[in-house]
Amino acid sequence: MTLTELAERTRHAIYSRLAASGALPERECLARQLGVPLEAYDGALAELARTRNIVLKAGAVEMAHPFATRSFGFSVMGPRTLWWGGCAWDAFAIPNLVAHSPAVLVATTCPACSTPHAWTVTNQAPPAGGQVAHFLTPVDRIWPDAAHACENQRIYCSEECVERWLARTRRSRGYVMSLATLWRLSAHWYDGRLDTPYARREPTAAAEYFRGVGLRGSFWGLPEHERRGEPTAS
Repeated sequence: MTLTELAERTRHAIYSRLAASGALPERECLARQLGVPLEAYDGALAELARTRNIVLKAGAVEMAHPFATRSFGFSVMGPRTLWWGGCAWDAFAIPNLVAHSPAVLVATTCPACSTPHAWTVTNQAPPAGGQVAHFLTPVDRIWPDAAHACENQRIYCSEECVERWLARTRRSRGYVMSLATLWRLSAHWYDGRLDTPYARREPTAAAEYFRGVGLRGSFWGLPEHERRGEPTAS
């Protein structure tokens, strides 16, 4: 969906600020930067939320993937910037998207046992580690509550920790993947998001991307028969 001129300028201003500093100024400041009344700025935010370019909470930007304005369980530390990563997917995406931070330190804790984990994540290759990522929400259900979906895209010590968390929270298993698969998923998903104009992937292109990085099954909007011959879901 093509954005209005003001909405695209607003989107680009928000993403540029978050990429550069990891934070956003007050909405009045961004409205002044864009040279528009506050009401027009708020209208542009509403359009961006409606078209799934940002997530709003109480009228303020909560997420502009892969960036967040509050903790979702991941800190991402670059050479001169500290970000909140919106989820495992987003945290691993930041060094692949932000040119001035091709290597970052991603830190989190296991939701099952609270063990701390940290990796140096680069735009060159996956980090080493036997941990696994578990995504609870299938991709076709991420919206309209993207914040909830992102809160449940986490990294665990092992599949055993995933199963412990699922039993404790009485949730159904989603999709488990290795750190290498998580990195491949993250590496180019947000390509172009810091440019302008930017257009979100259409569902067919998204499905092809998921297939290309080794994801399988209906969780990713792909045919179940493509699982055949796959040793694991990851």
